[in-house]
Amino acid sequence: MRVGALVVGLTVLTLGLAAAATGGPSTPAAIPGCAKSSLNLVKDGQLSLATDNPAFPPWWGGAAKKPWAVSNPASGKGYESAVAYAVAKQLGFSKGQVAWSAVPFNNSFRPGNKPFDFYMAQVSFAPERAKNVSFSNAYYFVNQAVVANAGTPISRVKTVAGLRPYKLGAQVGTTSYSYITRFIRPSQTAAVYDSNNDAISALKAGQIDGIVVDLPTAFYVVAVQLDDGTIVGKLPQRGAREHFGMVFEKANPLVRCVNRALNRLWANGTIKGLQRTYLARAGAPDLK
Repeated sequence: MRVGALVVGLTVLTLGLAAAATGGPSTPAAIPGCAKSSLNLVKDGQLSLATDNPAFPPWWGGAAKKPWAVSNPASGKGYESAVAYAVAKQLGFSKGQVAWSAVPFNNSFRPGNKPFDFYMAQVSFAPERAKNVSFSNAYYFVNQAVVANAGTPISRVKTVAGLRPYKLGAQVGTTSYSYITRFIRPSQTAAVYDSNNDAISALKAGQIDGIVVDLPTAFYVVAVQLDDGTIVGKLPQRGAREHFGMVFEKANPLVRCVNRALNRLWANGTIKGLQRTYLARAGAPDLK
């Protein structure tokens, strides 16, 4: 009996060491000062994340599974999902310890308590948003782009100034809409929509000439959502360099540990690798 107990004990110890060596459940938090037990979480022992619904490629992937439409954030596929799970791993969470909920885009950066630890849905940092919530460091640097129906007059435009006679649209509350009003300044009032889906429907119906979205989304819209769409061009950077960040309840100290995780993922090449996997596409023309 003593020999058997010793063998069992050694086996358990060996398995435990193997799990630690391979990143299994017994792996301690990789970031000093960021043990799971010390993190300010909505639910102890669980990383509660949120995004908009529908969740679209290339930011999200996997087959749709209720309540999710189009993609499933819990799949680990798609750029934002993959980054979220890479951060979770750095903080010591297994995939099974990450839970997702649906929160509308505009609700993510409104003031007040949040039902999530952090939120990802291509939310660009903006000073006015940062008055109500906290943002992580960048996990993606953004260029905006214009999408139109192929063969239309706007599709032949080569400059930002050339866009001004046309009717443009974008999702409400986005930096895409802000870019239209601040930097393109079209002669016709820009149309605003509750979602990109609504903007795309308006474009299909000929109610607007073009929509403004971030460049990776533009590639998806042209490839999947429009029957005969084209990217008119990539818009030049204006003002401070635009970037996406995770959104946190204001002053949540969790952001400090997530930033450390992101710093590691940038430094070790993980984020660049995920961008190549999910966001690399053929080039788009530059609008001058």
